Amino acid sequence: MPIETILDPVIIFLSIISGVIVGFSLGLIGGGGSVLAVPLLLYVVGVKDTHLAIGTSALAVGIIAGISILNHKKLGNIQIRKGLLFAIPGIAGTLLGAQLGLWTPSENILILFAGFMAVIGFLMLRKNASKQEVTNGGSNLIFLKKNVSLSGFSVGVLAGYFGIGGGFLVVPTIMYSGGLNIIQAIGTSLVSVSSFGLTTAARYFVAGQVDLIIAALLIIGGIMGGYFGAKTSEKIPKEDLSKVFAVVLFAVAAYIVIRTAAA
Repeated sequence: MPIETILDPVIIFLSIISGVIVGFSLGLIGGGGSVLAVPLLLYVVGVKDTHLAIGTSALAVGIIAGISILNHKKLGNIQIRKGLLFAIPGIAGTLLGAQLGLWTPSENILILFAGFMAVIGFLMLRKNASKQEVTNGGSNLIFLKKNVSLSGFSVGVLAGYFGIGGGFLVVPTIMYSGGLNIIQAIGTSLVSVSSFGLTTAARYFVAGQVDLIIAALLIIGGIMGGYFGAKTSEKIPKEDLSKVFAVVLFAVAAYIVIRTAAA
């Protein structure tokens, strides 16, 4: 995007507003940042190239999530040790996934991710998000609980492949692997979301697929949105937040399918 276009007041305004939406999503549900950022950059801000939108959003989301960590830490919602156990092996997976993603047509990535979101949303609706249930969950969760690092690596591959921070994948996985309720999982997941987003952005930056000016504008809006999202997450009952999380998953999945089919 030419510099004179980027500095257009309308583009600046739309970029900042997009950042507010992205930050609010990250602060509220620990995910949705890149999934929302990519279509916002493409269809609202006017970025023409899909891979450029993915790389730019990954950088912005990684930084916004990092700032949102501070907001959630003040609220006592983050367990750093479990977040690092999940994030560190996930970074290696993200590097692998990002390379695979660059080799895959963007339309295929979007359709596959829509399917993943629908599955995760279905699982979120079926399970109570309380810590008690997660801790005493069924045998199907035992493997995840005992393999937090393996779960982190696997989610990292998916996050890198789809070019996102991975919050939609991280939150439910870290809930069941780490034995956390959804509020704790949202806060703790930001450690991974920030790490995965920045790692993906680094790979895309090397490939020349990051717009630093647009990313900076998204971050400005994201700081404001992240603060209000974190505060709002404390006021919504855990069960309701689980339902909101699932509904947003279904809505974004449907949007991706519709936009891709119409292209």
